[in-house]
Amino acid sequence: MHRRAGLVLVALAVFFAALAPLLRWYAFPRLAKIPAGQYQEMVLEAKPATLLDYGTLQAEEVEKVTIVQTLKGNVEESERIERTAGRDVVVWDSLSYVQGPDGKMVSQIPERYIFDAHSQEPVHVTGESVDGDPVRREGIEFKWPFLTEKRDYVYFDAQARRSAPIHYKGTRQFRGLEVYYFEQTIPWTKVPYPKKMPIPGIDATTLEKQTGTTRWYTTKRMFWVDPVTGAPVNGEEIHTEELRGGSLLGGRDKVTAFAGHVKMRPDYVDSTVELVTSQRRLVLLMTSYLPWGLTALGAGLFALALWLEARARRPDTAAGEPAPEPLSV
Repeated sequence: MHRRAGLVLVALAVFFAALAPLLRWYAFPRLAKIPAGQYQEMVLEAKPATLLDYGTLQAEEVEKVTIVQTLKGNVEESERIERTAGRDVVVWDSLSYVQGPDGKMVSQIPERYIFDAHSQEPVHVTGESVDGDPVRREGIEFKWPFLTEKRDYVYFDAQARRSAPIHYKGTRQFRGLEVYYFEQTIPWTKVPYPKKMPIPGIDATTLEKQTGTTRWYTTKRMFWVDPVTGAPVNGEEIHTEELRGGSLLGGRDKVTAFAGHVKMRPDYVDSTVELVTSQRRLVLLMTSYLPWGLTALGAGLFALALWLEARARRPDTAAGEPAPEPLSV
């Protein structure tokens, strides 16, 4: 009976020991993915900031500039692309809407970002775009992969329409989470005008051609990323834009169009940290808690089986003793 129980325990131990790596290295990469219908809104502010008044074309210091970023999963497009791509695909339609202190639009730039739901690698199909212009992204944007590594990544810059390294700068504590800190610096680069801008009497799509005035941009981009989910819990930019040369500036060499230290609004930081904290538990369950728990359970069952086998092999000394002689009187 002891040996039969021991064999059952050994079988269970082998099963759990084999299940642990399968769960981590086979099931997790296939089950962990970004939902196709995700919606997210983020508000960032630069306080104070320098902003160009397009009526007077004079740069002014203002109380704040607000940037509202929205990401909306396009489920219909995801399903359409999946039928030919043969893998799980997410399509994010995003919008970066910039408004001045009076609430009026300064610019808005839509994007369509198409990527693999599991790895976050870009998927190159028709429709990948920034402000209506076709692009071919390399590297990541908006989100890092699950189980982010301590290394540099390639990050796509929507303003410059090109990718550049974003550098891992160390591990830090942020709101109770251990996060990886990344930095990317885009040097002064000539960039297109947003197609929607408040410029009276001038079509922004042909502004450079009409006036010869070019738009330039530089930024230092900073992210604090939860390495478990790959989600940024905080983001900042030290951002500067200039208009240079041409007839629009009335003989001036350049004028600042926007300059400021852009930060996530505190209430959105709080909600982001709360969301990431809940999601990282699910990822840790698949990558750490269950695999290590199953390994420990398998080891415990195997040890119990060995103990039962040892008991079964122990000699029964009571059965080997001769019966006592009857007493004679």
